Amino acid sequence: MPTLPRLKSHGAPLPPLAMPFKGSGETVTRAASQRLRLSDIPSTFHCSIVGTCLTTGELRQILIKAGQEDARTATDHALHGRGVRLAGQHDQAGRLLNKALDKRHESSIKRLPRNADEEELRAIWRDCFDRGDIAGPYWALMSHPASPARLLRDIFGEVHMLSHLVGSASRLDLARLTRLERQLEQEKARGARQEMRLKAAAGERAAFQRSARQMEERLIHAEALAAALARPARAEDTLPGQRETEASRFDAQSRRLAEAEERGRALQREVEQLRDLNDAILRENEALETAIATHLQHGAETARPAGPVLYVGGRRNLFEHLRAYAASCDVTLLLHDGGMEDSTTLLPALVGQAATILFPVDHISHSAVGLVKRLCRDQGKPYLPLRSAGLASFLAAITGAGGAYGRT
Repeated sequence: MPTLPRLKSHGAPLPPLAMPFKGSGETVTRAASQRLRLSDIPSTFHCSIVGTCLTTGELRQILIKAGQEDARTATDHALHGRGVRLAGQHDQAGRLLNKALDKRHESSIKRLPRNADEEELRAIWRDCFDRGDIAGPYWALMSHPASPARLLRDIFGEVHMLSHLVGSASRLDLARLTRLERQLEQEKARGARQEMRLKAAAGERAAFQRSARQMEERLIHAEALAAALARPARAEDTLPGQRETEASRFDAQSRRLAEAEERGRALQREVEQLRDLNDAILRENEALETAIATHLQHGAETARPAGPVLYVGGRRNLFEHLRAYAASCDVTLLLHDGGMEDSTTLLPALVGQAATILFPVDHISHSAVGLVKRLCRDQGKPYLPLRSAGLASFLAAITGAGGAYGRT
């Protein structure tokens, strides 16, 4: 479906097929070589022409140049209404509006032959419409001296109906954007909490390292003392039980040092796990921001998997959201709940169809994970374990945040 730029939805009725073209109460004759001015075109078309063929910024500048200083702060709807009223005037403001339309769509105007018949003009419109080029051809045909009333009525109807489709799609995009923004805020808060835990773990690790160094110093001292005790001593230089006491102290120090070192290693492993988890959350945040930017920019290119993606496991109440986002990225998504309701006998065929296999490690059975990995190895397919069954982990994988899409 072509995209209509800045089309204003309105409830104006379609003009009659044989509607005459009038300006200031006089019938306007279409000369073979003279294009129509905006004020010569029936007022029924003015709303769609102003809303489709000019941006809000351009219309604002025209109104300011026409002496309407309050147009600097007027709303988009107010600007549109003023522009429609100016379209039917023959004064300086109306001429400024007509001149702006001609200048903005000069290339589209030049592409239309002056002596073209209805069939040729209709073919040009159909080609432009199918390519999503609406605004320029719409004004060029509306003002063309050879455009018959039947053709104008038809293209007006297509533009009018397209406005409703664009409005419906925009509402869906806004709802999806709101969900993504809410998800992003939640992920940012989770990332902040994870960062605090990581800093606390790093501080605890530093404290254990200091304690380990102190224990090492004590061990060195104990070893020196043990060496001194091991040397032959005269009976008069050794008190009764002194050697046993020093040996027991040395053994206790050694045990405490070993325990401290083990705690330090365990803490190091936990810090590394927390760091990996924090990196995963950061990648998911980047994926959410990329998804939001894509919806805002309408057409931004993002990395995506080559071929269909199979998602195994997860929560069924999120499947529709996963499908919606995958469809917005032009990704074919296959879904299997990991054996909760879907039969695992379907997995071999689904893995065979997919180019990449994803599964959330926190919401899938061990047997399903083992089966998916075995099928991927047998068929040479890459797979990617996701941190969680949430939307953020899925977005990070689909957009390629953090690197490759999977491993075999």
